Amino acid sequence: MGMTIFPTTLAQAPGTPPTTTIEVDPGEVPDVEITTDESGTSEIEAQGAVGEALDEVVPATGIESVDSAVGTLTDAVGNLFDNFIAFLPQLVIALLVVIATAVVVKIVDGAALRVFRRAKLKESLRDLFRIAVRTGVWFAGLMVAAGIVFPGFGFAQLIATAGLASIAIGFAFQDIFENFFAGILILWRFPFENGDFIRCEGVEGMVEDVEIRMTRVRQADGELVLVPNSMIFKNVVRVMNDQPRRRLEVTAGIAYGEDLPTGRRVILDAVKSCGTVHDEPVPEVLTSNFGASSIDFTVIWWADPKPIDEMRSRDEVIAAIKKALDDAGIEIPFPHRTLTFSKNEPAIIRAVAGRPDAEGSPGGDQADGD
Repeated sequence: MGMTIFPTTLAQAPGTPPTTTIEVDPGEVPDVEITTDESGTSEIEAQGAVGEALDEVVPATGIESVDSAVGTLTDAVGNLFDNFIAFLPQLVIALLVVIATAVVVKIVDGAALRVFRRAKLKESLRDLFRIAVRTGVWFAGLMVAAGIVFPGFGFAQLIATAGLASIAIGFAFQDIFENFFAGILILWRFPFENGDFIRCEGVEGMVEDVEIRMTRVRQADGELVLVPNSMIFKNVVRVMNDQPRRRLEVTAGIAYGEDLPTGRRVILDAVKSCGTVHDEPVPEVLTSNFGASSIDFTVIWWADPKPIDEMRSRDEVIAAIKKALDDAGIEIPFPHRTLTFSKNEPAIIRAVAGRPDAEGSPGGDQADGD
């Protein structure tokens, strides 16, 4: 029995894809079955060669597309799970390497701390070396773990990746890296330690901690100031207690009519009697200035270097000098002013003082007469 199939393409409106139709004589083809429902809609079910011909030109239905997508997704998930199972031993070994690295870091850090203490290094240098040791151990451990997880991963690839990333990171975090490197240089080179008193750009107080990015400074009023390390590194820093003593000065004046050697001796004895004044170097009292109403002495002595020690020493010395001069009867003068008039001014003053009032009597109010 023969069958003729005539595929034809019908022209459609512009923009509409063409439609392919197949002309079949159902009466001559036993593999084609036509079913018509009550509404008059017919369905054609083809088998054999006809079915194969129809499958070539008729697109798959939506259900078949969904089934195909689900199958593809299932295969992908299955492959991913299989790869994960195959990759799992490497991940477990890499995780064990990271854990072992953390344990080694603690052991090495403790050993390094003991070695650096025996070497009597500065505390800031000890901290810097410990950071370097910890960083080195972590770097080595992570490199080993990365080599286990990614067998093709090596040191050359790490350097290349770090070089590319450093450009973008450097521009994005310029200030952070500036403070970071300034913190390293401060720990390495600067002469102050935790507990020292410093003064920098209006900030004055005790250094509590020098961190990688900032320095914590506790001011005398209790406020905590976080100073960027770059500011400390770029500006003048005064370390007030770098030495075990600090020189202090105060000015004291006596009247012009007083005996200078006597005044000097009285002031010097008063300063030496203060408990906050160091015996060495010895205190000094030097004549420094012809003041407006006094001969001025500069009193120099040495005391403990902390700010509170300075304030207490000044208080004690000034009080002792005042008491000693008063006990010796030496005058600490108030400011005096001398007024000088021209030769005509005395006559003017006398004329004003003796000017008669409205009734003709000189001077102010008249006294009551009899």
